[in-house]
Formats: sequence, C-alpha cells, structure tokens
Amino acid sequence: MSILDWEGWGRAPEGFDAAMLYAYSLLQENVAARVRDVFPVLGSPAGLAAEATVCAQLLQTVSRGDNLTLEDQPRHWSEGLRRR
Repeated sequence: MSILDWEGWGRAPEGFDAAMLYAYSLLQENVAARVRDVFPVLGSPAGLAAEATVCAQLLQTVSRGDNLTLEDQPRHWSEGLRRR
C-alpha cells in the first residue's frame, strides 16, 4: 500500500511541506516555533519561496471564506515575509 499526496500536484519549492505545517500551526505559537526549529529550511533563502507560496495560498483560501480562524496569522506572516 502507498499513500500519495495529490494536493498541489507538481513540483514545489524546497521546504513547501514544512511551510504548510508551519502555516497550520500558527494558532499555537509554541507549536509554530517548534516547527521553525525542527525545519531549518524555514527562514532560509531557499525556504523563503516556499513560505511565500504557502502564505499566499492560505490568504487566498481566507479570501474565499475558508480557514477563517487563521485570518490574522497569515496576514502577519506575509508582512514579515515582505520585509525580508
């Protein structure tokens, strides 16, 4: 038996899965901090594209009315990403 992750089929920037995990842990600051510690690609120049991609995707879902509990977190995250 195999499990395939078909969401976002295709190539993704380095650190995409780590950035996705980080995005969905933003409501728990201690968990989000731990994710960043465990995945050093986050915050690196290589991982910046992944973070920006995931953040943009999350903001898009919020604009469609999904993930509303995360509405503020990706906005703050995107502000930090723009300053880099």
